[in-house]
Amino acid sequence: MSAGTNRQRSINKALTLLLPAVPYSDSEPIRAAAGAPHMKTLPPPIAVWLAAIAHVRHQHTDYDALRDEGYDKESARFFVLDAINRKLTEWRATRLLDPDEEDPS
Repeated sequence: MSAGTNRQRSINKALTLLLPAVPYSDSEPIRAAAGAPHMKTLPPPIAVWLAAIAHVRHQHTDYDALRDEGYDKESARFFVLDAINRKLTEWRATRLLDPDEEDPS
């Protein structure tokens, strides 16, 4: 997908609006995941949100270690929710994961 497509521009805009302070080293994998073929049916802001949560979960929390230790997906996600929200807050995210809502990704 070229950088000039409408979808890519929409993803870039959604990423900037959702995570204004995200470092480039994190924004690029989030941008790539949001633009993946399996995300094409989702509106860009939702694709960016799902990609961002998955990225933070796997790159900035103990989620994968918890899964390796035998925790089921829901339990591991429960234990890393605060860490995800701390990272989102650091990046000045315009929304956080709500512990009362079902995990989106």
